[in-house]
Amino acid sequence: MDRDRLLRGSLGAGDVREFGTADGLQNTEGVKRRRSLVADPLGRIWISLNRGISVANPARLSGGSVPAIAHIQSVSADGAPLDMQAKVRIPAAPRSVTFSFTGASLSAPERVRFRYRLDGIDRDWSEPVTTREAIYSNLGPGSYNFRVIASNGAGLWNGADATLGFEIDPAFWQTWWFSIAGVMACLLTVLAVYRLRLRQLTRQLNVRFEERLAERTRIAQELHDTLLQGFLSASMQLHVVMDQVPETLPAKQRLGRALQLMAQVIEEGRDAVRGLRSADSDSLDLEQAFSRIRHELAVQEQVGFRVVVEGRPRGLHPVLRDEVYRIGREAVVNAFHHSQAKSVEVEVEYAGNHLRVLVRDDGCGIDPQVLRSGRDGHWGLSGMRERAERIGARLEIRSRVAAGTEVELSVPGQIAFQTASSNRPRRWFARLSAAKGISRNNHQSKNEGKE
Repeated sequence: MDRDRLLRGSLGAGDVREFGTADGLQNTEGVKRRRSLVADPLGRIWISLNRGISVANPARLSGGSVPAIAHIQSVSADGAPLDMQAKVRIPAAPRSVTFSFTGASLSAPERVRFRYRLDGIDRDWSEPVTTREAIYSNLGPGSYNFRVIASNGAGLWNGADATLGFEIDPAFWQTWWFSIAGVMACLLTVLAVYRLRLRQLTRQLNVRFEERLAERTRIAQELHDTLLQGFLSASMQLHVVMDQVPETLPAKQRLGRALQLMAQVIEEGRDAVRGLRSADSDSLDLEQAFSRIRHELAVQEQVGFRVVVEGRPRGLHPVLRDEVYRIGREAVVNAFHHSQAKSVEVEVEYAGNHLRVLVRDDGCGIDPQVLRSGRDGHWGLSGMRERAERIGARLEIRSRVAAGTEVELSVPGQIAFQTASSNRPRRWFARLSAAKGISRNNHQSKNEGKE
């Protein structure tokens, strides 16, 4: 044993070497006497045993020993031996891989110790063992190297290790293409769920649009058949009275003003009915509608105003188009009346997957507090947000003091743009409404003819 480590109390198992009959001793049983072990002046150690006296020379024992040679004999997977002549390939998903090895030592082969490691699995060499087999379980696919070293009876480890390289084939669920297919399947599932949800929302919005369009058409018919017809009849009666009143009477001038006021009310009512009964064929597109705002507000020519269209214009749902126009109009009116801007620009973008309306100006901007909570008695900003939420759009208002304002409205394409399937019920409803209107007008004409 190592004397210094023994005295320090740090003696390990590798620091002790045992001798037995394999080393030349006749036996290992000592004689029970006062002194059974003696060192002579030459450093030799004499030991009295039952079958004689043995002598050991530490100087000869400490050097010149031949190291053991490690050798890997065989490898098997789940009990099935594998050919080691060619590159070792192990079928996919092995439950256990067994390595058998030995150590060539001409003296005391039973004292040979082994240490082994599997690169990629073991961080360090194993503890010295006497067993000549190593078993690994549930190894994943990939390339590996198994290494083993041996020590002789003197505890000397050989420098060169025995190495066996092998490869485990991946199962189909462990291949790269299966991983990519799994990721793609997950993405497609998420996309399908998203598209399904978007289609459901679009269908719900279309139903709401159809209901609102039907209600607006009904209101327009009621206004046309009751209020406007009543104003027209009253106007005709006033015209008859107007023709019978002499020019000298002061009441004739008042009747003229009343007729002008009724004519204005009738024209405004017709515009309202025309707006309620907007159809794809006769309604103005967004570009034309936004371009008319300046003339309607009688804005001075010093304020620059332009409307830019990007992309190819596409058909919009009538109700949604009106809501988009009202949101954009509110933004333009605010820019003209409150921003003190020198330039106002409206950008309408028809993209493949969305409709975007951007209103920007170079005015004084909006106070952050007003932008967050609005202004008492003014409902423009809150109304714009409510309209955008009602049609499933996203509204963003960006503004800084003295840096202008940008109002951006974005509507998903499946909600904004008409499709062939969504046009059929609307066209059917339009034809039905037109037929009812013609039938009602014919009936009214017959009654007027009878009267």
